[in-house]
Amino acid sequence: MMTNIGFGNFVASSRVVAVAGPDSAPIKRLVQDAKDAGIAVDVTCGRKTQSVILTDSGHVILSALATRSVQKRLAGEEEKDEADDEA
Repeated sequence: MMTNIGFGNFVASSRVVAVAGPDSAPIKRLVQDAKDAGIAVDVTCGRKTQSVILTDSGHVILSALATRSVQKRLAGEEEKDEADDEA
């Protein structure tokens, strides 16, 4: 099943290992290491990163959706979010 992670971007729900907030030092290091290695995918469309999605392939996806919103969407709960108001 594919899950909308904002701005018309989707992720395969079965491939997601974890969803984390971007503010802790270990996650900041993980994101920077992923950017350096070329395995970071930024789907924020220029907005502030509010959640970091880790996949089983090692990719790190940066989303503008709140961590709680991504978690609800992965669980199959529908939700309308401010960051999802796309033009």
